[in-house]
Amino acid sequence: MTQFLDVETDAIVGVGFSDTAEGLSAIKDAGCAAVVWERDAPDFTAWLAALSPSQLPKTRVVVKPAQIAAEVELACQEAGTPDGGEREAMIVDFAHLAETFAATTNAPYLRLRLDVVTTNACRKFHIDAVMSRLVCTYRGTGTQYGNSPDRSDPAYFGTVQTGNPIVLRGTLWPESPSAGLLHRSPPIEGTGETRLLLVLDPIFDVEDAYQRI
Repeated sequence: MTQFLDVETDAIVGVGFSDTAEGLSAIKDAGCAAVVWERDAPDFTAWLAALSPSQLPKTRVVVKPAQIAAEVELACQEAGTPDGGEREAMIVDFAHLAETFAATTNAPYLRLRLDVVTTNACRKFHIDAVMSRLVCTYRGTGTQYGNSPDRSDPAYFGTVQTGNPIVLRGTLWPESPSAGLLHRSPPIEGTGETRLLLVLDPIFDVEDAYQRI
């Protein structure tokens, strides 16, 4: 059974939490600026954290949701990600998120990004210039989010747990909740931390498909 909890804390509003993947569809609910799937860390998390950063898969491509697994497999081969049960479980998890997000957004294509981050990329709080976006940090510190009516840095922010996907509305979403929710990648430069992010954007223009970014 899908459960969606519209949670408002003393500090952050407009963020929902679900205990199922299907609950990510709550992003379409009025007043919901973002929704997090709260789940146990995937079984391959420790394996992934132990890999050399050079072995982490990287790619940027536009494909049909059903082709995500093949693209990630190719990225793993190119990076030398060790073969085995953990790699297969990771690919299955990526593909599951892609299928779920595509169904939620009714998108025939997805822009897939697998980013390996070691610097302060996107460290400023912002709203993405997209309709919506799914972000899941599989290694390292998760996405940070908070409210700010004037787009200055939030006075208080939360951090998504590693392995938990978050779906965010962007500036191209037809409606804008009053929550003023911003997000950022956590600043990690100088810490030695390496993050692995899965980022998915819905694509509706078929002509954009199969173009590597």
